[in-house]
Amino acid sequence: MNISEHRQAIDQLDTQIVRLLNERTQHVLAIGDIKLKAGEEIYAPHRERAVFERICQRNEGPIKNDQLRSIYREIMSSALALEKTMTIAYLGPEATFTHQAAIRRFGSSLNYAAQKTIGDVFTEVSKHRADYGVVPVENSTEGVVTHTLDMFVDSELKIVSQIVLRVQQCLMSNTPREKIKKLFVHPQSLAQCRAWIQAQLPKVEIVETSSNARSAELAAAEKGAAALGGALAADKYQLQILEQDIQDNAANATRFLVLGRACSPPTGDDRTSLMISVADKAGALHQAIAAFRRHKINLTKIESRPSKRKAWEYFFFIDCAGHCQDEKVAKAIELLGRQCNFVKILGSYPNTE
Repeated sequence: MNISEHRQAIDQLDTQIVRLLNERTQHVLAIGDIKLKAGEEIYAPHRERAVFERICQRNEGPIKNDQLRSIYREIMSSALALEKTMTIAYLGPEATFTHQAAIRRFGSSLNYAAQKTIGDVFTEVSKHRADYGVVPVENSTEGVVTHTLDMFVDSELKIVSQIVLRVQQCLMSNTPREKIKKLFVHPQSLAQCRAWIQAQLPKVEIVETSSNARSAELAAAEKGAAALGGALAADKYQLQILEQDIQDNAANATRFLVLGRACSPPTGDDRTSLMISVADKAGALHQAIAAFRRHKINLTKIESRPSKRKAWEYFFFIDCAGHCQDEKVAKAIELLGRQCNFVKILGSYPNTE
């Protein structure tokens, strides 16, 4: 086939694709209408996971699975936007890694509302001004985001999904690299790129900022300045990316939580997050978490936080394998309840990352 014939074939396929996309969307809208009438949540992380798994199993290439998932992310995002005007609150400002993570989960067709604090994200979802919220919970290099954990103490929101985003730090500027005199950087990005900065930009003035987006904004406004941040910030503030993947740890990643009002049903590969409080006595925590060993459940994380209600009283945040509706997990949580002063299920959600 020559170029003209290939293009004619593409045009014919595009016509079929558009027809099939609209047919698919009609089915999605019908399901959404049924869900809305029943008072159910439109977004279904378990169904999303099943779709991704199915299309990847059937993918024969040359499109790679990651590329196929990105295409379907936008297909599902556009359908969600047609089903219901959805707003996703996230820790802002715009063009931060949290914003990037939110778009990765929900696509570009929905409404996004940047919030000043993690508490504001919880509030927007709790008061139904946003359908879902996205907040950071831990970084593989810098550790846990304590404010996010603290918010769960008094909140009734549930974790409905998680996003693990590989953090790719970039050096961005409209100034040639050899002429950079000042570097705007958020403290966490500075910590993640400290060795690279010392080796590559040892003489630049470092100015700490409130966010990666703010760094990019300041760099765009000042000659001779550069910033560290994600590609989304470079695009928003029209900066050139001079270097990519400059983080000291190549495996650097941040885990984000999607906040909602109802847990997803089991998928067969899930994670459950819990918050517990134990008596202030020797062996209390060991005795409590023995419930997981008894039922052969893997604990993937345990983190302590002061209760802020009484001196030397702590809450423990636990992640374990499985869904709270799974028989073994349900039995472990029941036993945990008998050993602890307080047990709260924060959510069960697909272990998608």
